[in-house]
Amino acid sequence: MPRGDTSQYTDKQERKADHIAESYEARGVPEKEAERRAWATVNKESGGDKKSGSGRGKPESHASSRKGRRLGGKASASRSAAARSASATKAAATRKRNAEHRAST
Repeated sequence: MPRGDTSQYTDKQERKADHIAESYEARGVPEKEAERRAWATVNKESGGDKKSGSGRGKPESHASSRKGRRLGGKASASRSAAARSASATKAAATRKRNAEHRAST
């Protein structure tokens, strides 16, 4: 199988890669880079293409997916307590203003 050939992947692997690529693109990653990262993730989780045959299957590792979930929130954690508090105060004021606006209409 030549490098970059995705013909041996299952439909499920292709759907997974499409979904991951869409997620990257929504976060502003260029299309080609998103596609590359998506297939790298699928390969890491499933061990590459899924060839048929008895005893050749291995369970999928979802470590990559869990890692992405764990890394979230770093941007907020790196801000000072005063900056987070100011942001929360501003958000509360916005919610209050919007609630009053909805009540009056």
